[in-house]
Amino acid sequence: MWGRVARVAARTMEQQLADILTRQELTIATAESCTGGLVAHRITTVPGSSAYFVGGIVSYSNDLKERLLHVPREVLEQHGAVSRECALAMARGVRATTGADIGVSTTGIAGPGGATPTKPVGLVYIACVTPAGEACEEHRWDGDRASNIARTAEAALRLAVEMARRVPGTGAGTTA
Repeated sequence: MWGRVARVAARTMEQQLADILTRQELTIATAESCTGGLVAHRITTVPGSSAYFVGGIVSYSNDLKERLLHVPREVLEQHGAVSRECALAMARGVRATTGADIGVSTTGIAGPGGATPTKPVGLVYIACVTPAGEACEEHRWDGDRASNIARTAEAALRLAVEMARRVPGTGAGTTA
């Protein structure tokens, strides 16, 4: 043992998610705005992810949020794309569109521009919708664009892990 370094690798969020989804035979899909596909990318870095990852929609524009994710126009007009209401509608929409058991979404202002007096740079909403319930988190990051995007993707994966743990193994493709 002399000269050897013992390593204990920490399980990444995407590995933890893979373990839960595989064990419970659940599927997941992503709807991303401010993260531009990073959540989907991280999910697919795990070998065998095709067994549980249905796919993802990068809906940067409001038009795609409406057309592909069925976010009601009223939500976008009344609350804006960067809102709890929009994040939940995106997660519900990707779940319904793809038939996945779990839908996770991200929307926000990564920066450096795009802020308003009521919605600063770094404001993001992350939602997750499962057969067992819905959750939405608000975060206010203070980093640069790349950092805000990376932190949002990590938080989205963490929320998906937390929510997936609450779902009994129902079998792939159920959206009840």
